[in-house]
Amino acid sequence: MIFEPEFETLPPDRMRALQSGRLRDLVAYVAARVPMYRDRLSAAGISPDAVRSIDDITRLPITRKSDLRDHYPFGLLAVPQADLRRVHASSGTTGKATVVAYTANDVALFAQVNARALAMAGATPGMLLHNAYGYGLFTGGLGIHYGGERLGMAVVPVSGGMTDRQLTLIQDFRPHVITCTPSYALTLAAEFRRRGIAPDDISLQYALLGAEPWTEGMRRQVDAALGVRSTNIYGLSEIIGPGVSNECVEARDGSHVMEDHFYPEILDPETAAPVADGQEGVLVLTTLTKEALPLLRYWTGDITSLARGACACGRTLVRMRLIKGRTDDMLIIRGVNVYPSQVESVLARVPELAPHYRLVVSRTGTMDELRVESEVTEAYAREVGIEVLSEDVVAADRRLEQLRARISGGLRDTIGVSMAVRLLAPGEAPRSEGGKLNRVVDRRPRD
Repeated sequence: MIFEPEFETLPPDRMRALQSGRLRDLVAYVAARVPMYRDRLSAAGISPDAVRSIDDITRLPITRKSDLRDHYPFGLLAVPQADLRRVHASSGTTGKATVVAYTANDVALFAQVNARALAMAGATPGMLLHNAYGYGLFTGGLGIHYGGERLGMAVVPVSGGMTDRQLTLIQDFRPHVITCTPSYALTLAAEFRRRGIAPDDISLQYALLGAEPWTEGMRRQVDAALGVRSTNIYGLSEIIGPGVSNECVEARDGSHVMEDHFYPEILDPETAAPVADGQEGVLVLTTLTKEALPLLRYWTGDITSLARGACACGRTLVRMRLIKGRTDDMLIIRGVNVYPSQVESVLARVPELAPHYRLVVSRTGTMDELRVESEVTEAYAREVGIEVLSEDVVAADRRLEQLRARISGGLRDTIGVSMAVRLLAPGEAPRSEGGKLNRVVDRRPRD
């Protein structure tokens, strides 16, 4: 099912014409209504009248998260505060939260793009949606909720956490679709397995997973454990929330960007120069149709690439690959750039390991060191007959030492840097309770 074929299947030339018209309107809009953009456009010598085509977007200033924090809470609004109908905020890791706001039209757009995303993922009107994204200031829960209703689904607003209740509702209500983070999908799957409930006995057919980077190996585990076909949903609060892009269930070959509303670019992380399709860089998004908080060329920090061309689902929307990581999540270990998703992809190829791990960063002298702590499966723990995996136990057991050496070699050969490996017993690694799971423990001293 394609929710809005008149936009989702537009030929490329017609899409560019639509984007060009919307960009012209946007630049004139922010120049007239947002002092920061008026000043930056003027300083760059850019008149709104000079922006004629979507190709002119590379001349426009880049917006960063620090701009939202510097104008906290409402300094970047393009409408009077009385015209707002909703305010969301993301958690502030450096003090102030990042505040985003919506007019009535923005709220309608939020529902519209999430309805598209759900349809891409296989959902159809009349299905029951189990929404395990968090509600409240976080955009995830409400975005998916209104998208489901817009599509014609019945929504169960479970929110995150309380895993026992989640499983009870899934068993009793028998929903067709679940939305949550990938790590929480694995938490639910493990609990189903612990209770002896097989994937064929779970009613779920489709899973929309996002809000954190994940890998193809993790997807295979979720699909097998829950009996679903899972797709990646992508979004960020500053742009609108979830619904910026989603994979189609037919191909699962990159997430289709709602590019009639959010224009994507990929820029070099160092120079901010545009890179070619297929080349990795930082995703930069421009909100072509938002009213309350429109953004020009927002630097997301997410590392991905774009692909164009025909898709099996019939959509012509450009596709973005799974997020490799964030520029601010990247670890530099002895001069090598390391993303947690790279480590995860190696661990996923080791059958003795469960999909639960953490990365511990420390510093010896002036050198940063990375230790990978990965949990073995319950089946493997029974096979080797161990309950506790201390360093002494591993060193004394030839099978465990060989497993550790195999993991270490795979990481070194794939990523190009040596990492210490510690094996964890089942249940030792952190689990998601519904929200984003932080897999990196930074033990470096603070200057």
